[in-house]
Amino acid sequence: MNNIHQTSIIHKNAKIGKNVTIGPYSIIDDGVTIGDDNIIHPYVHIKSGTTIGENNKIFQGSVLGEEPQDLKYADEKTTLIIGDNNTIRENCTLNRGTDDSNTTIIKNDCLLMAYVHVAHDCIIGDKVILANGVQLGGHSEIGYHVTIGGMTPVHQFCKVGQHAFIGGGRVILQDVPPYILATGEPLQYAGINSVGLRRRNFNQKTRNNIKIAYKLIFKSSLNIKQAVQAIKDKMEMTDEIKNIIQFIKDSGRGLI
Repeated sequence: MNNIHQTSIIHKNAKIGKNVTIGPYSIIDDGVTIGDDNIIHPYVHIKSGTTIGENNKIFQGSVLGEEPQDLKYADEKTTLIIGDNNTIRENCTLNRGTDDSNTTIIKNDCLLMAYVHVAHDCIIGDKVILANGVQLGGHSEIGYHVTIGGMTPVHQFCKVGQHAFIGGGRVILQDVPPYILATGEPLQYAGINSVGLRRRNFNQKTRNNIKIAYKLIFKSSLNIKQAVQAIKDKMEMTDEIKNIIQFIKDSGRGLI
């Protein structure tokens, strides 16, 4: 049975699943789909074009699926897709896509802390943590199990690779490759994310291989192209090493 407060406003064409709680003064617009077991706190506005999976918690003051903040946007029908088991804390703003990709995507098991902004056409992978006040520019891509510290802006079109950890209060202007710790001003490589990788059961050999690869990339006299070739020539092509090479190949803004 749903628990929907009498002061909430729900459009007749919205699709609401089972065991959903909707708090006082929340607004659910036409064309919204909300799956089972969601908790929507007071004063939340969920706009047309938003699809939400199951077992999410959305806290007060958040606005999901608002029009993108893009001057090229011409009222085209676009979407925001949110997966399962996410926590979206107070006053987050998650915008729909534009006709570039049509969709902004937040996958599963993520924590978006208070005042996070996710701009149009972003893709956020599973198990991502965005601390208070993180601001994602349009078309950003945040990989699996990434953590970004509080009050950190991410420039549009930037990519952050899986299992990376970025310190709080930094500025991300270029792509952050997978498995690393990044901090400093300007943002720079500060070693591999050893703590996170150990917690996620990356063994010592795997961590050492990742560290060797990044020494060639960041701590040698080789340029990026030469470092990648050296990795290919000298190292076993494990999944992690392949991911690093592929990330560099796909980078559009260059590495930090």
